[in-house]
Amino acid sequence: MPTDRPLRVIQWTTGNIGRRSLHAIIGRDDMELVGVYAHGADKVGVDAADLAGWPEPTGVKATADVDALVALQPDACCYNPLWPSVDELVRLLEAGINVCSSAAWITGGKQTPEDLDRIRRACETGGSTIFGSGAHPGMSNLVGMVLSGACERVDEIRITESVDCSTYESAGTQTAMGFSQDPNTPGLAESVRSESEVFAESAAMMADAIGARLDRMTFDVTFTAATGDSDLGFMKIPAGTVAGVHGYHRGWVGDHNIVSVGFNWTMGEHVTPPKPLEHGHVVQVFGLPNMRTVVHCLPPKDWTEPGFMGLGMIYTAMPVTNAVPAVVAAPPGIVTLADLPPITGRSAV
Repeated sequence: MPTDRPLRVIQWTTGNIGRRSLHAIIGRDDMELVGVYAHGADKVGVDAADLAGWPEPTGVKATADVDALVALQPDACCYNPLWPSVDELVRLLEAGINVCSSAAWITGGKQTPEDLDRIRRACETGGSTIFGSGAHPGMSNLVGMVLSGACERVDEIRITESVDCSTYESAGTQTAMGFSQDPNTPGLAESVRSESEVFAESAAMMADAIGARLDRMTFDVTFTAATGDSDLGFMKIPAGTVAGVHGYHRGWVGDHNIVSVGFNWTMGEHVTPPKPLEHGHVVQVFGLPNMRTVVHCLPPKDWTEPGFMGLGMIYTAMPVTNAVPAVVAAPPGIVTLADLPPITGRSAV
């Protein structure tokens, strides 16, 4: 790991999460922004400052030229598309670029065996490392693993994101998770399981961290219908369609549920979920003793953005961006939160 200069970093995409990562990279003295990948043609040629809301030009212009970005020989890439592309990841990793991802990646367990093998071989070829995190899964799982350190015996770690999702303006993502659909739609539960499979990766990571060898993974979900129509602006939730989704990916040792990672999500006002919302990440460790906390993401006094969606985007981006130095220093291959030293933010002083 270079210690005599800032780490050279490229930012991959500048959407809801990527622009928060980009803003943080520009502001850090231990990182140097050297490139930005633009997914949309309208962003090509735009200064990174304009894409991130930074007050002064950086001189770094966004590009769709992957060859040009790879040629910069960066130390790392903050990779923040909505969904990961194995082809993109392989290209970066083979070139020796360490990848820190918020895009549905914790262990790579949801990938096909063939694609996972491609990733491993790319890391070996480039001497590079890939790491995935975020808010949930990611930071919430780390809190669970830390709390388990206070226990003599761990029976189960259970993580639940218990929130109203209506401020997350992504109709495609919300529809894929069942919202606005008929709760009796054939195959809906399987669709939601597949869309949220990265939660199973984080459950497996926690099981491995506490020394549990899982025999199997399961998924269960309850859909709650809306009692009235909701117009959220970016999508509508008609009465009778799904307005609440409560489910868990569970890891089992024999007949014992040792890890559970899931969600209690609602959309709109016209729904009563099976469990009351706690407006945060509910982290529970059952054992000796039982441990419980709720992680809330709250605005600082100087928050000026309308609404609070931006807070969630920062919360998702920063566990990835802040991990860059540790990932660059890590051995080649796939690493998780269970492998890295504690990841912290940067002092504002």
